[in-house]
Amino acid sequence: MKWKFAATVAAALASHVLASSAHAAFTADQVKSFTLANGMKFIVLESSTIPNANMYTFWKVGSRNEAPGTTGLSHFFEHMMFNGSKNYGPKMFDRTMEANGGSNNAYTSSDVTVYQDWFPASSLETIFRLESDRIAHLTIDPKMVESERGVVLSERSTGLENSNVRMLMEDLNSVAFSAHPYSWPVIGFESDIKAWTQQDLVNYFRTYYAPNNAVSVIVGDVKADQVKTLATKYFGAIPKRAMPPAVKTVEPEQKGERRLFVAKPSATSANLMVAYKVPRADSPDYYALNVLQSVLTEGKTSRLYKALVEKQLATSVGADATDGFDPGLLYVFAVAADGVAGAKVEKALLDEIDNVVKNGISAQELQAVKNKKLVNLYRAQETINGKAQQLGNYETFFGDWRELFDAPAEYEKLTPADIQAVAARYLKKSQRTIGMLAAKEE
Repeated sequence: MKWKFAATVAAALASHVLASSAHAAFTADQVKSFTLANGMKFIVLESSTIPNANMYTFWKVGSRNEAPGTTGLSHFFEHMMFNGSKNYGPKMFDRTMEANGGSNNAYTSSDVTVYQDWFPASSLETIFRLESDRIAHLTIDPKMVESERGVVLSERSTGLENSNVRMLMEDLNSVAFSAHPYSWPVIGFESDIKAWTQQDLVNYFRTYYAPNNAVSVIVGDVKADQVKTLATKYFGAIPKRAMPPAVKTVEPEQKGERRLFVAKPSATSANLMVAYKVPRADSPDYYALNVLQSVLTEGKTSRLYKALVEKQLATSVGADATDGFDPGLLYVFAVAADGVAGAKVEKALLDEIDNVVKNGISAQELQAVKNKKLVNLYRAQETINGKAQQLGNYETFFGDWRELFDAPAEYEKLTPADIQAVAARYLKKSQRTIGMLAAKEE
């Protein structure tokens, strides 16, 4: 009775939030898009709630586009893109943006590199000038390359030392993938970072930073016609190039469980990670898998929280799955409680996953997760940042930004049988890789 009461209250609250959020959400007919003659695509959403705007540029280049000897170059260019171009010297990108009331960030994944600009709408032309200059005339200065090479090497060593999850995930990926470039780390291998040549960098930039390999999303207090005029003025003359070479390697079917152990003397508790092979982002199973991930680990009512944390076997549980152009992994992880053996955590985790596979989930569990998914979807749309990220993600990974507006219906139509079906299809022993990080092997 307590669960039913809680579920009823949660549903009522979710309905209230959904109603208010959906009212504030935008619709497909408000979005405008155009493509320049050089192939660069722009998506524009006029939103005058605040006098600000943003520009998110998605470049279809990540570590999956690299090769042995050049791993880490995609991430390295995330650094170099702020270190000088024809009309703006080193560090002037940031300084010019800040002087105009703006700020920026960027991130690199296995599949994309994304540059994020936030600024007063009145500075739109300045931002276009800055962005186009570093695409058309990036300076790959050898002295700056050496400086940033040292920064990246330090970032790599410090990150691995400070994060057990990152260390375990890097090694697990190298075991889970036997052929596909998802096997190597986004930041690259130390020996490759040290060995990149000037020509490697020039070739990489010319290959992947072509206007026809990018999608730019502008959301905020702007006009679509204004954006199109500025895009034509500042980006239109940048030459179109041949599309980058396709990633041809297809990961062979995994036919058995794989295991690894990572020794880290400074680890105080065992860290467990179980990764299952799952399809690419635009798979018909995307939404069911997304819900399954939440059923397993999201919140204190999730299956693994109750099976591991509440029973004091683990201090935390989590899951992660990133959108990808190729089949990837669904990661499930847990940190053992003090004095609890990793093997005991592993057994409890796998037992609960098997329970979901064999017995499914309840209608109440599913509805609670659906409510959360829809609330989060609409809540993100309350900000210009959330709108830009959603539009860019759907255009990049699903092939069309319009797919975003199908998401509510895709979540709503899921049944408990759908969730059990994807659990049975993908959470199989033959499709998993299990990694354990600890001070010493048990």
